[in-house]
Amino acid sequence: MSFAHFRARAGTIARGLARAAARGSGRAAPEKPRRILIAHHLLLGDTLMLTPLVAKLRQRHRDAEIVMTVSKPAAQLYALRPYGVTAIGWNPRDPASLAPIFAQPGFDLALVPADNRHSWLALAAGARWIVAFEGDTPAYKNWPVDEQRPFATRPASWGDIAAQLADGEPARPFEPGDWPAPPHAPFDLPQAPYCVLHVGASTPLKQWESGKWRALAASLEARGFEVVWSAGEKEKAIVAACDPEQRHASYAGRLDLAQMWQLLAHATLLVSPDTGIAHLARLVGVPTVTLFGPGSALICGLGEFWRNLPYRAVTVDPFECRDQSVIFKRDIAWVRHCARSPSECPEPRCMQAIDTARVERAIDELLARYPFAAVSSS
Repeated sequence: MSFAHFRARAGTIARGLARAAARGSGRAAPEKPRRILIAHHLLLGDTLMLTPLVAKLRQRHRDAEIVMTVSKPAAQLYALRPYGVTAIGWNPRDPASLAPIFAQPGFDLALVPADNRHSWLALAAGARWIVAFEGDTPAYKNWPVDEQRPFATRPASWGDIAAQLADGEPARPFEPGDWPAPPHAPFDLPQAPYCVLHVGASTPLKQWESGKWRALAASLEARGFEVVWSAGEKEKAIVAACDPEQRHASYAGRLDLAQMWQLLAHATLLVSPDTGIAHLARLVGVPTVTLFGPGSALICGLGEFWRNLPYRAVTVDPFECRDQSVIFKRDIAWVRHCARSPSECPEPRCMQAIDTARVERAIDELLARYPFAAVSSS
C-alpha cells in the first residue's frame, strides 16, 4: 500500500469515527430516504452490473437524490445521470478525490454492495443508516454497518444479487434507450456494417488465442462485414498477434469509454471476453457474444434485469478447474468460478476449450434474430 493510499484510508476511518460519535444511538432504517449513497470502487463491469440496484432504488424512491461513487474513468458514462443518479469519480489511492464525496450534505441511507470496507466511506460521508451484505472479512470492515443482509442463497447474476440490498419490487427489465449516451469527442467510425472484436481482458487467463480471433475475423469478413479490433492502451500487442498483417483497423488504446459507447452503438455485433466492454455493450444494446473462461456465465450473465437484450454467452460448462466458490471474500456454496492468477494457472485451458465453431453458432443465432441491428446514437 502506497503512502497516499494509506493516508486516504486512515483519513476516511478517522472521519468515520468522528461521524459515528456524532450520530449517536437509537437510529432506525429510514422509510422514505431523501438522499441515498451507493458506496463502492469496483471495476467497470461490476460497476455497470449495479444498474439493477440503481433502477430499483429509483423505482421505489422516485424523488430521492441518489449518489454513487465510481472509478474516475467510469464517471463519464454517467454524465447525463441515467436513472437520475449522480456519479462521483474517485480513487482510493488519491486523498484529494475524497473531497467531492465528503462535501455531500449527508445521506439518510447508504448501500455497500461489494467490499464492506467502503462502509467506512459511507460513514465518513455522513450516512445515517448503512446496509451491506454479511460475511465480509476482516471484521473491522463491518463495524459501521447498521444492517447486514445475507448474500444470495440461490444462483443469480451479480446485478440481481446487488439489487437485493434495496427493499421493494425488482426494477422493470432494462431496454436500450433507458441509459442516455454520454457526450463524446468526435472520432472516425468504421464503414458500416462492421463488427467489433474486443480482444483485451483484465487478466491473460480471459484472453482467447490469437489464431482463433484471426479465424473469426476472416469468417466475419467473408460474410460482408468490416472487422475492427478493440483493446486497451497496454494491449496493442494482443491485437498485433491477432492481425500481424494489419488487415483490419484497430482502435486499441484510442478511445475513452464514451467514444467506445459510440463505436459499439453503430456496430452490428460485438464479440468479447468476459470484461467491462461486454457489460458496456448492454447499456448500448448492441448484439453481443461474450466468451467465458474462468468467469461465471451465470454470475456475469444477463440475469433478470438484462434479459431482453441481444446476447449469447459461450462457455464450456462444467469445467473441472472452475471450482472456486469465493466472491467478494464471501464463500458462497453455489458459486463456481475461477479467480486464480497467471502464476497459479500457467495457461487458460477454459478459454482454449472454446472453439471458433461454437462462437460462430452463437453469432449465427444473434444475426438471424437481430440483422444489422446497429443503434443510432449521437
